Amino acid sequence: MSAFGSLQAGSALSYLIALVIPALDAIFPVLPGETVVIALGVATAGSTDPRIALLVGCAAAGAFLGDNLCYLLGRRFGPAVQRRFFTTAKGMKARAWAERSLARWGMQLIIVCRFIPGGRTAVTLTCGLTGYPRRRFTTATAVAAVIWALYAFFTGRIGGRAFEDNPWAGLVIALGASIALGASIEIIRRLRPRGRKRASATAARLPVTASRRTG
Repeated sequence: MSAFGSLQAGSALSYLIALVIPALDAIFPVLPGETVVIALGVATAGSTDPRIALLVGCAAAGAFLGDNLCYLLGRRFGPAVQRRFFTTAKGMKARAWAERSLARWGMQLIIVCRFIPGGRTAVTLTCGLTGYPRRRFTTATAVAAVIWALYAFFTGRIGGRAFEDNPWAGLVIALGASIALGASIEIIRRLRPRGRKRASATAARLPVTASRRTG
């Protein structure tokens, strides 16, 4: 309980955590950026302190800064970033997916990738490496940061209100909901190429079938 007690709206520690952790977890995915913001929502679930808006603002600012730090690193230190993140088979596959998806979806992908496990880092770094237009990137990451901060924080508040007497249970439930959303998006992402391949294969067989019937 004391851990949640230290994460109140009037605490300088809360603002610092809300800003710094989401900013750094793009480069260091081991840092629990989303978990921290959800925990802040749980901790302030029963509060009507107007400074709660500042907590959400700090979380959004941190997310925005982290995304743009990734872009800057990819743009300024391309070879080093390539060696660090995209030399393994998994890394090369992630970058190839990011480039294909950016070409097709653009700003929409930058927004959605905030909720794809591991997708945020691959996409934001690739945007810097490939010279994606900075203005469009900045706009997309600003929108994504606000949506993500509101979603994570209020998911935590809902969990905290549902389990007012047991905030740890509220945190677990809120995290579970967040993980389920991310997993659902990832499953959809993986299934879409398979669906396109099946459609292409079906279309390729149609002329042959038609010619056989004609003959």
